[in-house]
Amino acid sequence: MARMTIDCRTMPSETGCTLTISGEEEEVLRAAAAHAVDVHGHTDGEELRSGLRQALTRGAPFEVGPGAFVQLIEFRTQRPEEFTATEEAWAEAIGPDRTARWAITAEDRNHRGDHVQIVGFDDYDSAMANSKHPATARFAEKLRAVSEGDPVFHDLDVRRATAF
Repeated sequence: MARMTIDCRTMPSETGCTLTISGEEEEVLRAAAAHAVDVHGHTDGEELRSGLRQALTRGAPFEVGPGAFVQLIEFRTQRPEEFTATEEAWAEAIGPDRTARWAITAEDRNHRGDHVQIVGFDDYDSAMANSKHPATARFAEKLRAVSEGDPVFHDLDVRRATAF
């Protein structure tokens, strides 16, 4: 089931509430309704839940800020489906030991076959714990196998993040 998110910052509010709730749709709706009643003084009912359903977005929120750590991986492949399968196998293999919080994988529109993956961590230490895990070592080997040439890794300390 798809992960859903609701963010109070997207709703009209006199309090300036910044709470974000993420999970499966029904649990997010339950928690959001309870929050709307308890914190914002709304009355639970179909009207409230209908409005909350309309505010749901697909996907989990991710944030990055000073102190966080980002790894950028550049690689070239004509087999992106194999990369995706490799990434999904890694996520299953590492399970709850995963310290990566989010990832974006993109292909360069002007240079087809050139890809980047940006992976976010809470901090450098959690990234290193992730890197040392045997599942990550297997992922890196498989990434090399589907890539044309060696992937290039950039280790980046986040100094500033700005949302627009």
